[in-house]
Amino acid sequence: MAELPGLILALNERYGPIRQMMLNSSTWNGHFRRLAVGTRVVRAGWFSTVDPGMLIATTERGDQIDLLVVPPEATTATAAIAMATAADPTNQLRAPAILAASRTAPTAERSEGVDPGTVWDNEGGHSAREPSRRHVPAEPANTS
Repeated sequence: MAELPGLILALNERYGPIRQMMLNSSTWNGHFRRLAVGTRVVRAGWFSTVDPGMLIATTERGDQIDLLVVPPEATTATAAIAMATAADPTNQLRAPAILAASRTAPTAERSEGVDPGTVWDNEGGHSAREPSRRHVPAEPANTS
């Protein structure tokens, strides 16, 4: 729950304003109806039919963004491989299959080549070890 405002801000930046979230009613604590994020309010809907491994965000334009939710009890290796799989643009698995495959993959295979910092960067975070590479437009030259 504490991570939702930061997640919504990151989604706002990438996809446009988020207007609502759909979450599994048995997985999350504190069934709030609205969440203040910056100057906006995001509505929350609680459904038993939403997969526990997913959070569904909807933008103002009506676009749906399906996000993988790694359970807090997952091991670091399981979480890393699940997030790497979810971030892979060639991945065709849905949330339940990603989590199941992450739990059953051999430990060596799960952790081989998976840099948690890279996974975080791929998910929209910024690694503390290097500065953000955001393009900042130059100020216009003063011609007077």
